[in-house]
Amino acid sequence: MNNNDVFKKLRVALQLRDDQIIEILNLVNFRVSKGELGNVFRSDDHPNFMECGDQLLRNFLNGLVIYLRGTKEDPKQPMEVLNAVKATKVPLKEVYKKDTSPKNTNTKEGNKKPFKAKTTEAKKPFGKGKPTDKKVKPENPVERFKFNSGKNKK
Repeated sequence: MNNNDVFKKLRVALQLRDDQIIEILNLVNFRVSKGELGNVFRSDDHPNFMECGDQLLRNFLNGLVIYLRGTKEDPKQPMEVLNAVKATKVPLKEVYKKDTSPKNTNTKEGNKKPFKAKTTEAKKPFGKGKPTDKKVKPENPVERFKFNSGKNKK
């Protein structure tokens, strides 16, 4: 198990987003961009994959201690911090219930025509026309093609 695996598992277990991880790293004065962080979380075979070094993981763990426990001057309870983060998250079910905006924003509601079903009288019969009693021998599709061996005949 390498540093990337440890970092990914901590991110999933603590349900951290990229901006939260950057904030945690800023607590210990370690600057990293969102793109570099994304490269750390990529799969091993991706061309932009970046290996998580010891320094990055060490600074993240030190920042995580400050984020969850606070400092000596301003201590925090870790469970209170996690519960506060969890309380600020909105469940996806509620997000979809609140989203009542129309899917196509280019058209206005007043411009839409009501749906009218077509009547069955307007439909044409399936096929070319009336069925015939003649029995026609089906054509072999291979006979339509002309094969060329590649030599030009003059």
